[in-house]
Amino acid sequence: MGKLSKKIGLIGCGNMGEAFLAAIIKSGISSSSKISVCDIRKERLDIFNQLYGVSTTKDNFKLFSESDVVILAVKPQQMDQVLADIAKRKDFKITKRKLIISIAAGISIKNLENSLYSNLDESSMSKFPIIRVMPNTPALVLSGMSGMSANRYSTADDIKISKDLLQATGKVIQFKEKDLDAVTALSGSGPAYVFFFIESMIEAGISLDLNPEDAAVLTLTTLKGSLKLIEELNESPKSLRNKVTSPGGTTEAAIDVLDNKNVRQNIIDAVVAAYRRSKELGL
Repeated sequence: MGKLSKKIGLIGCGNMGEAFLAAIIKSGISSSSKISVCDIRKERLDIFNQLYGVSTTKDNFKLFSESDVVILAVKPQQMDQVLADIAKRKDFKITKRKLIISIAAGISIKNLENSLYSNLDESSMSKFPIIRVMPNTPALVLSGMSGMSANRYSTADDIKISKDLLQATGKVIQFKEKDLDAVTALSGSGPAYVFFFIESMIEAGISLDLNPEDAAVLTLTTLKGSLKLIEELNESPKSLRNKVTSPGGTTEAAIDVLDNKNVRQNIIDAVVAAYRRSKELGL
């Protein structure tokens, strides 16, 4: 992963925007001198300037004009206004290549194009690629999983730049946009499923008269260790589960309850429900 010489502009200084900014600087892929941020909240801009040494502005168009790569990290409900501030200006034009990376949930490539391409000719659009990203919250601790999809004007270089930036926060896989609903259901919403399972394990420990702190340590350490086993032994979850499940033992008794309650199918149904809702929302 080489260092980018391009100027990066970040619009939106929320938690996810900050996670991306911190990761980009920490990874060394870019330096604070090459990064500008924009937000309507002066207090957030002051924090970003003090913590990360980046330049700040409250002018979306100024940031857009001065950046080679623009990361849109605003809330979905704010996106229309942000894009209007840029694309509806009389002096809006694309004279050199400019990459847009959107990490805003619920905003399709088509919607981004409708806003940003409305007054551009084909030559300008070809210099103005758009990448849509579905990140997840573990990006906040540099352990994120992102799915990305590129529009028709994105070159191999645009895709590499996007992947390099996203890999600073974790892992990234490129998909066709139609698959981002499944990505949303599995990894976008996935941390909540894991947290739900952890909550339940801790509550079970408490119900067996363990104190809450010990139940939490037992659960979290077991989860971390189990994930490490999968990663380091390179065995399937099923194979590892079978090794733990001795006939007639305690683990088999627990698995029998999970099977009798159709927990596996319920988990599958839950992910499918998230997928369907994602499609309904137009993600």
